[in-house]
Amino acid sequence: MSSMDASRTENGGTPVSNGNSSTEDTVMVDGDFGGTLPEKPKSGLLPLEVGTRVMCRWRDGKFHPVKVIERRKQICDGNNEYEYYVHYTEFNRRLDEWVKLEQLDLESVETDVDEKVEDKATSLKMTRHQKRKIDETHVEPGHEELDAASLREHEEFTKVKNIATIELGRYEIDTWYFSPFPPEYNGTPKLYFCEFCLNFMKRKEQLQRHMRKCDLKHPPGDEIYRCGTLSMFEVDGKKNKVYGQNLCYLAKLFLDHKTLYYDVDLFLFYILCECDDRGCHMVGYFSKEKHSEESYNLACILTLPPYQRKGYGKFLIAFSYELSKKEGKVGTPERPLSDLGLLSYRGYWTRVLLDILKKHKSNISIKELSDMTAIKADDILSTLQTLELIQYRKGQHAICADPKILDRHLKAAGRGGPDVDGSKLIWTPYRDQG
Repeated sequence: MSSMDASRTENGGTPVSNGNSSTEDTVMVDGDFGGTLPEKPKSGLLPLEVGTRVMCRWRDGKFHPVKVIERRKQICDGNNEYEYYVHYTEFNRRLDEWVKLEQLDLESVETDVDEKVEDKATSLKMTRHQKRKIDETHVEPGHEELDAASLREHEEFTKVKNIATIELGRYEIDTWYFSPFPPEYNGTPKLYFCEFCLNFMKRKEQLQRHMRKCDLKHPPGDEIYRCGTLSMFEVDGKKNKVYGQNLCYLAKLFLDHKTLYYDVDLFLFYILCECDDRGCHMVGYFSKEKHSEESYNLACILTLPPYQRKGYGKFLIAFSYELSKKEGKVGTPERPLSDLGLLSYRGYWTRVLLDILKKHKSNISIKELSDMTAIKADDILSTLQTLELIQYRKGQHAICADPKILDRHLKAAGRGGPDVDGSKLIWTPYRDQG
């Protein structure tokens, strides 16, 4: 996922118990940024067309370029006014939102070139708009497996967030992306999730009634790891189909490139929880195919926004390899990886491999490294090549392990997440029943 200077937004959850937004948020929402916009000539301009580019005042009080993705009519005090769903072209799609007309600087309006005309253009010289379209195509990683037509279909289908916020446990969380909930939930501004069984409802009263009946205090399935306040549960998608589907609906709200699993029977879900006297509260998860011919040990991974930047994503990656060690197999994440997904894995591989090289100097082979770590040999080779720690001599690869260079690379890779204590893992690899 892309990073940007909106750390408060990316960190996600606002505790429900806090009530209203912060003073900063209130000021931003109220639009009190030192005066209102001057009245603009609106004849022939409004309502703005889908595809229009214009400057929009964002939550930081500054104007940023946006593209109008959708519009809808708002009937207020007898006036038929439109609000507009916009994409901030400088930022990740997770920040797309509905805005009011007064947030737009109408003097900066720039209408899009007709895309059908563009498609027919034969000139090799690219217009500024075409360059911008290409740039935007590359903003969103994780769609490498889609051809151009499929990518356009995906973007059209998912262009507008259908759920604005969710309540999960003690957190209220702004969503990032569209998720294909059943049609009756479309347009619901806020969904309420049971944090233990992940059933979702439209109204707070429904959730309160549900919580009085729900006897779960942790994810369904088997607890396979407990160390301090951290716990991991294994949930079989076949045995807990509704939970698996609900988890996928929830995850899609925060993952743009995730393919929603309808056939959850084929997957195991590993749920990371923080535990206290009220129960085990979901922090994040990864999924894994029960049978993978490509040695994939992880299909999808998510840390929920309120728990990000605490090392939990690194913990989940490390945990997936602990499972591979128990299976006696090498593992690798499902491809394609997003740019930042690859960055996370490259950091993990770097830390694990260089820690071993520091102890063994250069007297170890890639095969031995793979056997010790359960990391696929191809991933070891590509990591060491990226770090320029491997050379090809006399028909074979030789590892160069200068201690000073190793220390420099380890420092650049950063710290890992909470340690995974393999001795606390009580788990039997999946076997088909009958």
